[in-house]
Amino acid sequence: MSNHQHLDDGMRWRIVGRLEAGQSQVQICREFNLTPSVVCNLWKQFQDTGSIERKPGQGRPRATTATEDRYLSIIARRNRGATASQLSRDLYASTGIRVSRVTVSKRLRETGLFARRPAVCVPLKILTNSLEILIRSLIN
Repeated sequence: MSNHQHLDDGMRWRIVGRLEAGQSQVQICREFNLTPSVVCNLWKQFQDTGSIERKPGQGRPRATTATEDRYLSIIARRNRGATASQLSRDLYASTGIRVSRVTVSKRLRETGLFARRPAVCVPLKILTNSLEILIRSLIN
């Protein structure tokens, strides 16, 4: 995750308003605790386009497509006990796309699934049978 936060529209409009009012970029940087490049780029964008909206498509591209995400959720549902690492290997074997187990976990979480192995526990039937045998041995 990146360390920077995107400016909300209200903050962007306040910065542009102050620049239009004649306040210097350095003063605005100090006031809003921003780096000069942020204010400069915002001002250039506003002058060029007349808009303060973020450009679409900014940020790192996703490692998987929507189709691959659907495929991941399908193979996760078919094989409920599979871990994220196993699902990652299955995806690579079928599509040739390498993704980390963390990416697989994130994609499954987006669809409401969780790549977790169930907790190891003794089935209840075995416990009750063992308890009955123990009680019978104590009674006899």
